[in-house]
Amino acid sequence: MAKASASFLLDHPSWHYVLQEFYLAYRFGPAGGSADIRRHQREVQTRLSRCLNGEPRLVAQTAETKPVVNHLGRALDNGQNDRMASFIRALAKITDDLSWQYGYDRMPRSLEKKYAYSELLGPRGPVQCDDLILGLVLFSPKCTYPAHSHEDITESYLCLSGYVSENQAGVYPPGSLILNQAGREHAITTSDREPVLLAYAWTGPPEALQGFKMAFSQGKVTTGRRPAKPAE
Repeated sequence: MAKASASFLLDHPSWHYVLQEFYLAYRFGPAGGSADIRRHQREVQTRLSRCLNGEPRLVAQTAETKPVVNHLGRALDNGQNDRMASFIRALAKITDDLSWQYGYDRMPRSLEKKYAYSELLGPRGPVQCDDLILGLVLFSPKCTYPAHSHEDITESYLCLSGYVSENQAGVYPPGSLILNQAGREHAITTSDREPVLLAYAWTGPPEALQGFKMAFSQGKVTTGRRPAKPAE
């Protein structure tokens, strides 16, 4: 993907295939009998389909890395042999173009080498969409991501590689979908020996998705809207 340029998603088949994997996962993935999960899957599917049918732009971003990306190769290798292998193979084609971020103005030392995320689709790009955010989260082994919640934003994690626990209340293997309704507090832990790669989807009002800000407060993460700029 050329840097410092904007073009259409269809000009970049590798990116299109990754978003196609998101669509298939949310279209055909099991809901386990949960009406809430099925409703969320349909919402993600509908919003993504609408975005793709609108021929979205892909705005090139400068590729950025973080220390945890040293675990990405292992996570991809592990995922090649599991039920999300098709998704993993598609991701492997765009890893050099990803911009990995922390998302916080101040990052705790305990997480600097253990966590990063990369947004793929959303108001901040690189694939432009106003009412849906899709991305990846990478965790190292032995990572505890603090309890957090998202104001006005419903979030789901789709496990692509590794085994993850949420709120110390279950172990989720590749292919699992974890739903967190807006405002629900949740913490993430990973296993001792292997990294975890998750896909995520955020749905909510466009103003919430466009203006979110993440911050640490008293050992917890908060995700809320950025303060409105004062009128001039």
